[in-house]
Amino acid sequence: MADNPRGAMWRPIMPNQHSRVTYAELFFDLVFVYAVTQISHTLLADFTLLGVVHVTLLFLAVWWVWVFTSWITNWLDPEKAPVRLLLFALTLGGLVLSTSIPSAFDGRGLWFAIAYAAMQVGKTVFLWIVTPSSRPPARMNAVRITTWLAVSAIFWIAGGLMEGQSRLVLWAIALAIEYVSPVVRFWIPRYGASSIADWVVEGGHMAERCAGFIIIALGESIVVTGATFADLTWTTENVVAFASAFVGSLAMWWIYFHKGAEAGSEQISRSSEPGRLARLAYTYLHMPIVAGIIVSAVADELVLKHPAGHSDLKTVLSAIGGPLLFLFGTILFKHSFRGFLQLSHGVGIVALCGLAWFAGDLSPLMLSIITSAIMVVVAVWESISLRSRPEEPEQA
Repeated sequence: MADNPRGAMWRPIMPNQHSRVTYAELFFDLVFVYAVTQISHTLLADFTLLGVVHVTLLFLAVWWVWVFTSWITNWLDPEKAPVRLLLFALTLGGLVLSTSIPSAFDGRGLWFAIAYAAMQVGKTVFLWIVTPSSRPPARMNAVRITTWLAVSAIFWIAGGLMEGQSRLVLWAIALAIEYVSPVVRFWIPRYGASSIADWVVEGGHMAERCAGFIIIALGESIVVTGATFADLTWTTENVVAFASAFVGSLAMWWIYFHKGAEAGSEQISRSSEPGRLARLAYTYLHMPIVAGIIVSAVADELVLKHPAGHSDLKTVLSAIGGPLLFLFGTILFKHSFRGFLQLSHGVGIVALCGLAWFAGDLSPLMLSIITSAIMVVVAVWESISLRSRPEEPEQA
């Protein structure tokens, strides 16, 4: 790494060790606690079909800017002053991005687009600059990524200048460009595509970063539940709804962290192609997991405020859709390194789908209790089933 002063910006790869998450990275993550809160509140304020489409696009953008930054800080060392300053600049950009979320499709669309494009393009240009010429594959990889993000930035800015459906279409195109780019390995004319071998990744660090984002989402869920409950008159129904929401969040934590997070970290650390596993398991498959937690937080607030009566459509969609997204993401995430589909998760998915048929006849409180119970059963079932199972084989 010392062949060039700029080369010293890269993290040293130490065999059988994983780089710790730095305090600068955790400081950067604080902005995304706010971003997740903004997304859930925006969904609550406009729980219509168009509102769901808007929030989905905003969530995908927030996740993508965060996960791309995690890739950059997996390659570069945040303990180096220039990299740390980059993270602080990205934190400021993330704050502008987050504050623009509620009005992203109204008056602050251009602010959202500028912040997003500046963060995405800026950090990859930085990566390009600090990658020494003695690392041609890594340098060319930075060039390819910059090219794709620069093209998408055109659509982000153009969308910010437009209004209504035009903004939605242009931003959807921008997101499609960015989400497709890793799949085609950032292919560009003349220079072709990157090799998976070029995506040298420190697997343990990547796993820890994504686990940290799960904690962010769960923390936001706890905050929403606590803040909503504190403002209510504490009736028996509200207290039971509060307990159910907490148990549901606890079950999600257990399902993800009790066996999955550690096993995933070990497998990616031992994998012969950690870049491929990081792209699939952590870049893509964590999206439904995080989305499920956010939607569940929306359901918790709805149930706390209106626990009695029949469940309306938005309560049914959020109360069942949140856990469903979460289990869908976790079963695929665990399959990516275990090589088999977890039966407990599959049964939980089927149970939630079955519940949807008569959920409208249940009170929001009863619906919350049943969905939390399903998640607890999944967590307990998996814990018991994995006790006697031998260690998972390494997945490339």
